Amino acid sequence: MDNSLFHGDLVTSKRIIYTPSKFARSQLIHLQEIGELQAQKPHISQRENLASFLFFIVTSGSGSLIYRNKEYQLQTGDCIFIDCHKAYSHLTSADDLWSLKWIHFYGPNMTAIYEKYASRGGLPCFHTVREHAYANIYHDIFTLTDSNSTSRDMKIYEKLVSLLTLLMEESHNQTSPVSDKNKKQNLQMIKEYIDTHYQNKITLDQLSSNFFINKFYLTRSFKDQFGLPVNSYLIQTRVTHAKQLLRFSDLSVEKIGQECGMNDANYFSRVFKKTEGIAPGEYRKMWKM
Repeated sequence: MDNSLFHGDLVTSKRIIYTPSKFARSQLIHLQEIGELQAQKPHISQRENLASFLFFIVTSGSGSLIYRNKEYQLQTGDCIFIDCHKAYSHLTSADDLWSLKWIHFYGPNMTAIYEKYASRGGLPCFHTVREHAYANIYHDIFTLTDSNSTSRDMKIYEKLVSLLTLLMEESHNQTSPVSDKNKKQNLQMIKEYIDTHYQNKITLDQLSSNFFINKFYLTRSFKDQFGLPVNSYLIQTRVTHAKQLLRFSDLSVEKIGQECGMNDANYFSRVFKKTEGIAPGEYRKMWKM
């Protein structure tokens, strides 16, 4: 770990270059570098082909980011979350020099996590209404790098996961078409209907008719609000109840499928195995041993 304070013509910065354990590098989302800077003069920073993901927040001033051939104008309270394998550059504006707090991190599953973030509507640049939450995570990670805890990398991992969770939560609000309060209420009622009527046959047409909502809007907006398409949520609900019955009842596998709205035994077994990775009978045996 290198804790460096840098005073120069361009920036005043404080950074920690961190070296995680071999275990953390191979198994965990791990810290590479964390720091903050105050620009002293206009300047540009350029990077590409870094095995890293970058989060930073503009704490004062303004500037811009160029990422994947698109330019984003940045103001105080704006957050950046990007894949540094791609070329990027950022620069402070000349008449409103910025200050930043940043975190570089990586992990064996980070590419998939970032793809999930983007698929949920997450943008490289967005304005946060939760600046304090990001500041707390930054402070906690910065403090942990100087701790003597034998589980330091695990604690840093926990905080990085909190950062990613916060980013995922905010990604839902970046491009979500669901803005009307009554429509959100309608979707919540549909979710609750599925939670209590999963044993019955449920179709998009039926939900659309019962709740007076366009089924194409329902398809798109249910996923935006709850993270899963309607049918996937229905399957998840049925499988969850099937798992409970497999563990805590003596009903046959076929009967459990029927109790959970999947009357065809082969279909039930196929859906269960696709979701859980094992057949219903294997699941029961494993958890009842």
